[in-house]
Amino acid sequence: MSTVESSFRVEYAKSNRSKCKNCSSKIDKDSFRFAIMVYSSKFGGRVPTWYHMNCFFNKVKLIDVNIIKGFDDLRWEDQEKIRQIIQDNSTMPLDGNIPNDSFTVEYAKSNRSKCHGCELLIVKETLRLSRKNYTSKRARCYGPTDDWYHLQCFHQMKKDLGFSGVAQSFAGFVDLNDEDQMKLQDKFDILRKDIPHDILKELLELNSQKLVSGESNLIEAVADCMAFGALESCPECNGYLIFNYTNYRCTGNLTEWTNCSYSTQIANRKPFEIPDKIKNKYELFENYTYTKRNRIMTQIIKKPLLINTTAEISEPDYDCKLPLNGYSLAFIGRLSKRKRSLRKQIKELGGTIMKNINKKVDIIISTQDQIQKGDKKLDIAQNFNIHVVSEQFLKDILTDRPSIVMEKLKLSNWGILPHIRKHQTYSTRKIKRKSSNFRSKRFLPDKMTMKLKDGAAVDPDSGLEETCHVLKDSKTSDIFTAVLAWVDITLELFFVVVVVFFKGRTGTTFGSKKIDEFDDETDAINIFQELFLDKTGNEWKNGGKYKKIAKKYYPLEIDYGQHNNINNDQIQKILENNYKIQSNLSPSVQDLIHLIFNVETMKQTLLSFDIDLTKMPLGKLSKNQLNNAYQILTQLQILITNGSSTKTSIIDASNQFYTLIPHDFGLNKAIILDNIDLIQNKTEMIDNLLEIEIAYSMLKTNFDEEKEHPLDIHYKKLKSIIEPIDPISDEFKQIVNYMNNTHASTHKQYKLKLKNLFKIKRENEEENFQKWKNIQNHQLLWHGSRTTNFAGILSQGLRIAPPEAPMTGYMFGKGVYFADMVSKSANYCFTTRESPEGLLLLCEVALGKMYECYQATSLSADKLPQDKQATKGCGQTIPDPKEHIYTDEGILIPMGHGINANIPQSSLLYNEYIVYNTDQIKIKYLLRVEFDYSD
Repeated sequence: MSTVESSFRVEYAKSNRSKCKNCSSKIDKDSFRFAIMVYSSKFGGRVPTWYHMNCFFNKVKLIDVNIIKGFDDLRWEDQEKIRQIIQDNSTMPLDGNIPNDSFTVEYAKSNRSKCHGCELLIVKETLRLSRKNYTSKRARCYGPTDDWYHLQCFHQMKKDLGFSGVAQSFAGFVDLNDEDQMKLQDKFDILRKDIPHDILKELLELNSQKLVSGESNLIEAVADCMAFGALESCPECNGYLIFNYTNYRCTGNLTEWTNCSYSTQIANRKPFEIPDKIKNKYELFENYTYTKRNRIMTQIIKKPLLINTTAEISEPDYDCKLPLNGYSLAFIGRLSKRKRSLRKQIKELGGTIMKNINKKVDIIISTQDQIQKGDKKLDIAQNFNIHVVSEQFLKDILTDRPSIVMEKLKLSNWGILPHIRKHQTYSTRKIKRKSSNFRSKRFLPDKMTMKLKDGAAVDPDSGLEETCHVLKDSKTSDIFTAVLAWVDITLELFFVVVVVFFKGRTGTTFGSKKIDEFDDETDAINIFQELFLDKTGNEWKNGGKYKKIAKKYYPLEIDYGQHNNINNDQIQKILENNYKIQSNLSPSVQDLIHLIFNVETMKQTLLSFDIDLTKMPLGKLSKNQLNNAYQILTQLQILITNGSSTKTSIIDASNQFYTLIPHDFGLNKAIILDNIDLIQNKTEMIDNLLEIEIAYSMLKTNFDEEKEHPLDIHYKKLKSIIEPIDPISDEFKQIVNYMNNTHASTHKQYKLKLKNLFKIKRENEEENFQKWKNIQNHQLLWHGSRTTNFAGILSQGLRIAPPEAPMTGYMFGKGVYFADMVSKSANYCFTTRESPEGLLLLCEVALGKMYECYQATSLSADKLPQDKQATKGCGQTIPDPKEHIYTDEGILIPMGHGINANIPQSSLLYNEYIVYNTDQIKIKYLLRVEFDYSD
C-alpha cells in the first residue's frame, strides 16, 4: 500500500472558540478535540475539522492509536481512555447488536463499482462489502470513502483489511435478507463460534506466542499465526511480539528499567503447529497447512509530532469591526503619522503591537524609502518572511480581508501570509527540546514545603499535614512512608504511599490519591506493606536494599532529616525569637549571608534544570542517590562516545536517570539523553544539587535555643572569616581596575559593577596551602559560580568533580578552573536580567610550571607531566603583560587590557588555568557584583 499521512489528530483545545463539526456545539478549552484533516480551499495545505471525542468516535472507527497525530503528547491517563475506546470499538459484543461503521455490507446499487481485491466489476444487486478509506486523496479532501469488495475477496483479505469482527459487525447487516445474513455468518464467525477460547490459548502457548487478553485479540493472534506463521521472539530482548496494526512490536523488557522498543513490519516467522488431536476435533483446522507469506501493512508517515501549542492553520476569521484581531504588527522607520496615533488605531482595530521584530510579528508597517535604505530590522523581517506594507493598509482592511490587502500593498519582495508561514514553520521544523516552562497550578502547587513531624513529611496534597503525622516504629525507627517512581521516557509515574495517625474525617478520594482509615495500627501497616510489594515487587522488610523490577515502581531514597533532633516547627519558633536579637555581623556581611542562603534562589535554580520540586522536595534527595545519578551519566557518556550502542540502551540509561532525579517536563515528553551536550547539562545539574544540598542542610541542622541571631548561626557554619573592604581603600580600587580591564570584548551583553568586596580567610586553608607556598608562579585569578554554590565553596572549599561524574564538559580534565579575564568567569554565575546579582572569587593559585595546551585534552593529576603542576589553556586574547603588577607577597595580578596573543593555532578565545590539587588554591577575595543588562 502507498504511504500516506495520518488524517487524524488529537490535542487539548486551546480556547473555547472551536466548534464540533458533528453537533455544532462549542468545544471547551483544555478538553479533548479530535480532528479529521481535509484540504483547505484557501491554500495548498490541510486543515483540521474539529470534533468532540464522542462525536469523533461515532463517525470514525479506528483500530490503533498510532494513526492519530498528537496522541503521544497527551497525558498518560488520557491516552489510556482513548486506547480503551478503540479497544471497545474493535472488540465488538458477541451478540453483534452494535455495528462497526468502518465496515459496511449492502446490495450493489449499480454495475459501476469495482472490487479493490480482484479489480472486477461488482454486479448490481449482489452483495458488496466495504471498508472505509480515510487516507486517499479524495477522503482527505471530502471525508471517508468506501472501498468495495466482493464477499469472497473481502473474506480472503479480511486480515489485511483489519477486520476481526463477526458478521453482525457490518453496518447494513440487518437490512440483508435471511439467506444473505446466513451467508455472511458462515464466512466470518467460524473461529469465534466453533473454537473455544481455551483451545486458542493452548495453540498460542504451544507455539510460544504471547497470551493476549480479550476475545477479539485472541482470535486476531491465532488468525495471524495461521495465515503468516508463528512469530519468532524479539531479536533484542527475546520477548514476545504482537501485531499492532502498522507493525509488530515487542512486549518484553530490555532491562528492568526499560520496555523494549523493538518493532518491525516484516517479522521473522516459523511454521504454526497445530497438534493432531486439535486438528481431528475441529473442522476448521483439519486441512490446515502452513504456507509462508508476508502480511501487507498499512504505512503511516511519521512526521515530528508537535507539542500541542501550535496555532490554528486557517486565517483568523474576518471581522470588519476588528479586522486585525489575531494579528501582531510592528513599525520600521519614520512614518507620516506619529507612532502613538498608529498604535492607538491598531489597538482599536483589534491588533497587537510588537516592540521587537521576531517570528511572532505578522505584519510590518514601513515606507518604500525605508525598504530602499535597508537596515538590520528589515534583514530580520526578510529572514522570517514577514510582509512589509504601507500605512494605507490600516484603511483598506476596513473593507477587505487582511491577507488580500497585504498582497495588494506589499512593499517588500518577500513575504508569506502569516497563517501559512506559521503552518510551514510548525510542520517542517525539527522540534528543539527546551526546558519546560509549563508550571500549571494543576501540576505545581503554590506551596511546595514539607512539614516534618517525627522525622518524616506528610504529603501536603493530602490536606492532612496539620492534623496527622507519619507512623514510626518506636523499636526499629522504621518510618512507614515511601516515594515511588517509574519512568519510561514516554511515561513518568509517581506514587506516594504513607501510613499516618489522623484525627477527623477520612475516606475521601482526591485526584488519583486516596485516603483510607484503619482502626488498628497493625492493619494499616499490613496494607501499607502489601501495597508497597504490589507497586515495587520488593518486600518492605528488605530495609532499603531494593531491586528494580520490570514494569514496577522504584523506591526513591528520600532524606527527610529524620536523624535531626529538632523539627521544622521548633526551628521556626527559635528563628522567630532569635531574629529579634541584634546580629554581630556588619550589614554588608548580613546581606551576603541572606544572598547565599536564599531558599527561593535555590528553588529557582532547580526549576531551571526542570527538577520537579513536587516529587523531590528541596534538599531531600540523598547524596548516595545523587552519586548514583553521576554514575548513570558516566555510563551514558560511554554509550554515546562508543558509537556502537543501540538507541534502546541509551533510553534504558535515561530512564534510570529520570527515575533517580525526578523531572518536570510539563506536557512535553522526557528528553532522551543521547548527546554530549545533554550529559554536560545534567552533570552541571547534579553539581548544583550537591551544592544546594550542602547549603540547605546548613539551614536545618544544629539549631539550639541560645540567644543568637540566625544569620550569625549561618555565618559560623561557613567556617570562614569574612571581612568587608572599604570602597575608598586602594585595595578595593585595585580590584575594580582588575575587573574593568579584563572584561572581554565578546562578553558585552552586560557590564559589571562591584557592590561589595570581602576578604576571605577559610578555616585550615592557609595550613593546606603552605606546602605550595614556595613554588613559583602564584597568580590572582578569577573563579565564578552560582550563588547557591557558595555555602559549599566557603565551608568546604573549591572541589574537584568526584570520580563518579562523567568527564564531559571538562576541556582539560577534572580540576578546578580559573581565568584571567573577569567576564570569562562571570559567565558561570548564570545571572539574568531578573536576577542580576552574582558572586565571584579571586584566588591565589600556586600554578608552578604549567603544561600549555591549545586544544581540548583529557588530563588529570595522574596524566599531567611529572615536572608540571598545572595546565594552561592558551587563549587568543590575553591581558597585556605590560600592565601586570605584583603584590608585596609576589603574587602576579594579570590586570592588563586584552590584547591579541598571536597564537592562531589555539581553539580557545581566552586563557584557562587548571589545577588538580585543591591545596594549590587559597581564596583571597569574594566579590558581590551587579550585572547590568541595560544596553
